[in-house]
Amino acid sequence: MKPYLDSTGIVGDASELKRRMDRDGYLYVRGLLPRGLLEELRLKWLAVLEEVGWVKDGAGEEGTANLEAFCVEPERPYMEVMTRVLSIMQFQSIQHQPDLLAVVERLVGGKVLPHPRLIGRTIFPQKVEYTTPPHQDWVPIQGTAETYTAWFPVSDLAGEMGGLQLSSGSHRGGVYEFRPALGAGGMEVTDKLPGEWVHNPVEQGDVLFFHSHMVHKGVANRSNRLRLSMDARFQRVDQPIAPGSLEPHGKEVRNWEQVYADWPADSPLKYYWRKFPLTIQPFDPSYFETRDRLGLELGAAGDPRARSVLQRIVARDTDPAKRARAASLLAQLEQHAGN
Repeated sequence: MKPYLDSTGIVGDASELKRRMDRDGYLYVRGLLPRGLLEELRLKWLAVLEEVGWVKDGAGEEGTANLEAFCVEPERPYMEVMTRVLSIMQFQSIQHQPDLLAVVERLVGGKVLPHPRLIGRTIFPQKVEYTTPPHQDWVPIQGTAETYTAWFPVSDLAGEMGGLQLSSGSHRGGVYEFRPALGAGGMEVTDKLPGEWVHNPVEQGDVLFFHSHMVHKGVANRSNRLRLSMDARFQRVDQPIAPGSLEPHGKEVRNWEQVYADWPADSPLKYYWRKFPLTIQPFDPSYFETRDRLGLELGAAGDPRARSVLQRIVARDTDPAKRARAASLLAQLEQHAGN
């Protein structure tokens, strides 16, 4: 597999950044974020995980996983812990780092809005079946297609800890067909992709930027440690944004008032997006409706690939009858798996 094309040397060249993004759909920049800031966040993040028992006793700073505590999004225990992490002020401040914003501003050619919905991911090791499947970020984000994800780990990721693979050039194919799958998002792209997969180990401070239509997937965490990473999204401030991108990830568990509860009263990061005259574009639910319909069909057929979709319906759908149906199918899948 080819490594990422290294764009560290051209971060100051707006035209070359745009050319590479248009061609490849991604940019890989080494050492863009301060290691000290990330290390401070890593330790605070791990302190939360150690407190709730996700880390083995005495292995706090190493982040050695307690596999008996395994859980995944959108299970309630996972979301409750991760909303505690997103309430850490250093967590929220990282996407406002000047060097990070400068790259995106050159790329989009204008004032940038960091999406308030900042996502942290804690990936348990050795649960290969839950490795994030190939997907596109635009489906859950929407708004403008010219939204860019900045993905970065908060520690060095050696080969066995996995990371992220990108299908170079796949962003030019629009929105691909998908089916239900285990892992984050509950769906995987099924179309044949035009690009080739790229990946290499990354270090603390490295950042991957990619277009919202870029197909990407996780690389299995085969170590014994929890993998911690973040997804920050950016767009031009004058482009439309979907309302969900202005809410905290895990809004079912914690709202902005709760996120900010222990912050200084005068923090400029609180509700920073409200100072911009944003254009709100309604969210198109048809992709999730298709996913849910297929997931319910798979669940009724006893297919375990429906599990992540059914969990999302139970946790987030507004239709009580649909939630009840999904919960019943999920219980049947769990019973079958236990037999």
